[in-house]
Amino acid sequence: MYRIIAALMAVTSCASIAQAQTATSPPSSASQPIFTLDRARTIAGGSSPSIESAAAGVRSAAAGRTIAGLRPNPEIQVQTENVAGSGIYRGTQSAETTATLALPIELGGKRSARIAVADSRSARAQIDASIALADLNLRITQTYIAAAAAERRVDVARQQAEIAGNAFKAARTRVTAGAGAPIDQQRADVLRVNAEVGLERAIREAAVARGNLERLVGQPIEGSLDLGWFDRIGGYGPTMPVDPSGTLALAAAQADLNTADAQVRLARSQRIPDITLSVGARRLSQTNDKAAVVGIAIPFPLFNNGAAAVSQARAEQTRADANRRVAIIEAEQAIASAQAELANAAATARAAGGPGLAAASEAARIARIGYSQGKFSQLDLLEAERTLAETRAAYTDALAAYHDAEARLERLTAPAPELGER
Repeated sequence: MYRIIAALMAVTSCASIAQAQTATSPPSSASQPIFTLDRARTIAGGSSPSIESAAAGVRSAAAGRTIAGLRPNPEIQVQTENVAGSGIYRGTQSAETTATLALPIELGGKRSARIAVADSRSARAQIDASIALADLNLRITQTYIAAAAAERRVDVARQQAEIAGNAFKAARTRVTAGAGAPIDQQRADVLRVNAEVGLERAIREAAVARGNLERLVGQPIEGSLDLGWFDRIGGYGPTMPVDPSGTLALAAAQADLNTADAQVRLARSQRIPDITLSVGARRLSQTNDKAAVVGIAIPFPLFNNGAAAVSQARAEQTRADANRRVAIIEAEQAIASAQAELANAAATARAAGGPGLAAASEAARIARIGYSQGKFSQLDLLEAERTLAETRAAYTDALAAYHDAEARLERLTAPAPELGER
């Protein structure tokens, strides 16, 4: 059980160290390391309310396990009879005082059944903590992808703005030399202005995406993002089917079924009445004699014999088993879909960033040279530049889609924690 707590504490301490280093180190562009995805996950995990809530749930389940193992408390009873009456019973001369110690005894395995329910709930709490961490990692990854893609779009927009500026200069030179029409210069000027506006828009969107990542991480981000990671694509080859049996989703469904099974056992044990043994002493004030008092109390299940509780527990057990089987089907479908999306995104990214981008870059380069030499029209140049811009944008979008699919597949196949340790 304490593996989850230890992991959460480790994440918190790592985040504290990282925050301390950030606070004590002066900002320096030359010495600032790349802000990687792993670092973002570590820092965010130490300050996330969802992780704190999950850790509290684990501690609560551990306390519940301790409570389940406790036995019923004994009772001390003191009773005085034959007082404040009439005749010889006036006052306390004939009083009979009885002091008794009552000890409830549980039968039917109630304590072990309670412990089984608490253990299953503790396991579920550990799985919930792992789910919370996996969900947080997915959210951080998707936010990091959005920020990295936005910065990559800034690079593309800056290149397009530079190209548009050079095209405007070339058009102006041609018009000045009488080799081109004035409309060519005006058209190039419009494209230059639009490219500059697009660059400004990309910069603002990148600032917003970076701010979202900073809010999620919980501190300012120093240094650049890992664009090298963003540009990398996984290996080739067919995807192997993933067995969902060890994933978090199925572990949670199985934990719910285990809890339902334990609840059935607890409901059955509660049908067996407990007994209460009592032993004490009685003092008779009139004669000052003492006598032992021994008793036993057995409840009589006349109105509630526990059958309804057993039926309710069995219904919950049936529902939990059905939900587990549904979870298996949904997990298999989700993993297969995510693998297909990942493979498609990888193929699209490779095509857009490989031969597609190379061909578009070469076509634009030839069009620029040909236009400057008067061999190509401006429309040919604009078409080549538009194709290059669209290819670069498609490549960035394909990379973002690839990493998003990869992150979702990682979340779907996240392994369940090892349970059973206390």
